[in-house]
Amino acid sequence: MKMFATTVVELRQRFERTVETHPFECGWADEAIVFVEPHDAAPGDVVTLRVQLSPDGIRWIDEGTLVRVTEHAMARLTNFGGFLRLVGVVTDGDGAETGCTLTIRIALKG
Repeated sequence: MKMFATTVVELRQRFERTVETHPFECGWADEAIVFVEPHDAAPGDVVTLRVQLSPDGIRWIDEGTLVRVTEHAMARLTNFGGFLRLVGVVTDGDGAETGCTLTIRIALKG
């Protein structure tokens, strides 16, 4: 029987300009789905996030998946090793950096 776990990595966390989530250890899982929910984004705001992987939770490497968030968004991941996190920027309709409040969840199966 597979194991399943869902965790809230960031709960209504305010990010100004840049986003960097807390790292989450999930090496036991075979697959992950990352859910991103913006709470106070203005019309035209975009959160662009990159998935990063780490063997130790200290040194990070871009995995290649981009998540573009204007409303609710998600990304499916496999073969990710020990730790996951999301990093990125929040921009307004003109491309200028701005802020946003986000909730980010990770659902794991393995």
